[in-house]
Amino acid sequence: MKIDVLTLFPEMFPGVLNNSILKRAEDIKAVSYRVVNFRDYADNKHHTVDDYPYGGGAGMVLKPQPIFDAVEDLTARSETENPRVILLCPQGARYNQKKAEELAQSEHLIFICGHYEGYDERIREHVVTDEISIGDFVLTGGELGAMVIIDSVVRLLPDVLGNEQSHMKDSFSTGLLEHPHYTRPADFRDMKVPDVLLSGNHRLIDEWRAKESLRRTFIRRPDLLEDYLLDDQQKKWLQEFVKEQETNQKDK
Repeated sequence: MKIDVLTLFPEMFPGVLNNSILKRAEDIKAVSYRVVNFRDYADNKHHTVDDYPYGGGAGMVLKPQPIFDAVEDLTARSETENPRVILLCPQGARYNQKKAEELAQSEHLIFICGHYEGYDERIREHVVTDEISIGDFVLTGGELGAMVIIDSVVRLLPDVLGNEQSHMKDSFSTGLLEHPHYTRPADFRDMKVPDVLLSGNHRLIDEWRAKESLRRTFIRRPDLLEDYLLDDQQKKWLQEFVKEQETNQKDK
């Protein structure tokens, strides 16, 4: 995969891209990164990339010319016919694991990180393939959002995590939140690891993990269950959780 980032602050990226899983991915040639200052594409002597909005109003708006030229240049140099061009924007579709898995199938991603009041609308209409928001809040710029998306996508690429099964049971990958984890010691300050995890019985362990994954989702993110197709066993567990919740509420 090739990942290009268009930003006015390229110095923000080395610390993230040159460490941990993202660095490992580059080392094994699963991905290559290129961070580009789109100010370099400005066609005026002062290299300005923003201007006052037509109609008045607060803030400055990113001009179309530098971003159009930058994307066209990167696309012309791409080995992929139609790279995905991602605009980081609070108006975009909310990002989730399903989108990460979709983007992980791409060969070339181009991220546009904006600043100021917003983008000239023609950038959205004629350059971008995806508008993405990482949440219902506003950041100073798109750089942090791009880093979040890059991390979530790159870790899904083949061989990056070392174990192909590592990401398959992550929270959201299965549609549910992940089950609890424990490690040594088995008894820490009188807080004990569940006996089933010490039993060595993998069938019972798998069953416990599946049940606790459903329980955690029911308690913390019940909205995820609205479109989740439960099997018969999960339906029984869910009824059990509801009764437990009702009992706990009565006790209070």
